[in-house]
Amino acid sequence: MSHAPASPHALEPRHVKFDWRDTPVQWLPGDPFANHTINVLHLLFPAGEMWFCRVYNKVLPLITDPQVHADAKGFMRQEAIHARSHEGVLKHYHGAHGIDTRPFTDQIDHLFKHVLGEAPFGWKIGHTRFWIRQQLGTIAALEHFFGYLGHWVLNAKGLDEAGADPVMLDLLRWHGAEEVEHRMVAHTLFKHMGGTYLERVLHMLLVMGLLLHLIHRGNRFMMRADPQRPRLRGFLGSWRASARGGRLPALGHVIAAAARYFAPRFTPGDEGDTEQALAYLASSPAASAAQHGGAFRR
Repeated sequence: MSHAPASPHALEPRHVKFDWRDTPVQWLPGDPFANHTINVLHLLFPAGEMWFCRVYNKVLPLITDPQVHADAKGFMRQEAIHARSHEGVLKHYHGAHGIDTRPFTDQIDHLFKHVLGEAPFGWKIGHTRFWIRQQLGTIAALEHFFGYLGHWVLNAKGLDEAGADPVMLDLLRWHGAEEVEHRMVAHTLFKHMGGTYLERVLHMLLVMGLLLHLIHRGNRFMMRADPQRPRLRGFLGSWRASARGGRLPALGHVIAAAARYFAPRFTPGDEGDTEQALAYLASSPAASAAQHGGAFRR
């Protein structure tokens, strides 16, 4: 089976490093709700993106298209650095601010290692082509959301206007730009391995429910763990208020992005702007510092 290239150029890892010593827990002044909603990404990505890498490493020998194989390897390398970078935020929150995120992240580890891993619910089906395809489809659905969020954060002027911590903002935009850059890879690999439209629909329904649940729980966990003890308010009302200020994507836009995935002719290539993503990656402080072996700090 042959496919058009998932990426118009070779996907290369950028070995970025971030110095978090001057970054506060509330790195987005005046909006703890948006701050901790975005912080949920740090809770999810270390385990989730390493799971991506394990699945892709398993499927590499089964890929017959050289371009798809090369893109999958580039995707894996980028995802591993994403996981490490977000893990650095959690270590900083623990060491500098006393926030132990393990009660939440241990559950995320269990989700990816056991429920979505090699023996879901005790069934040893991890190396069957059927289960590999379901794992790849789940990753493709998640990557659609991450590509959408990557495009959003590259254009989220509300974060700049709110005075977001520059190191955190660069992490989010560097990661988001790479998500836009490699947005075709997961979808192309899923199709290459025989993924069907019905499976794609089911994977998106699963991912929509799972992400909504985890974002809600993660936001509440971080709000309660914050040493400043911000006041808990209604979730949907708080989201709408943050979205009006451009500090979160509008819920209607998130739902519309999910709905586009159900179109039979959907392609991630229609989402986001590769040139914009590459332009940011060329100017990212952390990516620039990495070229000289350094880390970006505030």
